[in-house]
Parts: sequence; structure tokens; C-alpha cells
Amino acid sequence: MNLDALSSRLIERFQHGMPLCAAPYQAMADALDCSESELLACLQGLEQSGALSRIGPVFEHRRAGASTLVALAVPAERLEQVAAQINLYPEVNHNYSREHRYNLWFVLTGPDRPHLDRLLGQIHTATGLTPLDLPMYAAYRIDLGFSLNFAVGDVP
Repeated sequence: MNLDALSSRLIERFQHGMPLCAAPYQAMADALDCSESELLACLQGLEQSGALSRIGPVFEHRRAGASTLVALAVPAERLEQVAAQINLYPEVNHNYSREHRYNLWFVLTGPDRPHLDRLLGQIHTATGLTPLDLPMYAAYRIDLGFSLNFAVGDVP
């Protein structure tokens, strides 16, 4: 996908944080030397093209409650149905499939570990599948940002 100049600048500048203020989109527009309406149109275009999936905070889970990585071994013919079922839980994010016996992976986040344990039980009951619970014990790198300013062959 080829990005226009505003889209590239927007991603480079704000993939690691938005302004925390009453008018964050205006503050972003000011930083990018464009109007708020241009910025919002840019964000809408990125979303419609599939280049942007969400705008929002990423919380450090130990400060915001509890979270765990979960994997399910879903029969191929049930994958779409089970993924849709899992997506009904508001505590679920980052739900995706992988090529592996454990082919559906998602993150559960909640107020505390007992809440997550209840959700894991509900998911087991609802799907008939046993969740593989993989809680994080230590974070080594959480930066999910990617530079758009590197040449082919460079290591970002």
C-alpha cells in the first residue's frame, strides 16, 4: 500500500501515543501542520483501506488489571464461528488465527485474575474447547511501532 505524505507523517508521529488533552485530534493536526478535518479524513481513509484497525490506548496490564494470552485448538471448519463467538467478549482483543494446532490466539484483559478464570471457564463451556492459558510473567519489549522511513533491506 502506498501512503500519502500526511498518512505517513501521521503514522510516524502518533503510533506511539496521542496527545492527552481535551482536543487530541486538533493537537495532532497542529503537530502535522494540517486542519483537524484533514486529519480526520486521513484517519478515516486509513481505516477504510485496512491500514488502520484502531485508535486508542494500550494499557500496561498489571496497572489496569490482569491479562493473559489464550490459545485454542479449533477444528478448521469451526474457526470462523469460534472466532466470532470469542469476539463477543468485551475483554478480548488481538484475536487472530495462526498456522498451528493451536490456531486461534487472543488476549483476555479484566479487572483481576479471578475474572479471567471465570471467562476461561465460560469460553470452555461455550465452545467445548479447552483454552491454553499463557499468562505473561515478564515483559521484555512492548513497542509495537514500525518506522516507515527505512529502505528495503534495512533492519528497522
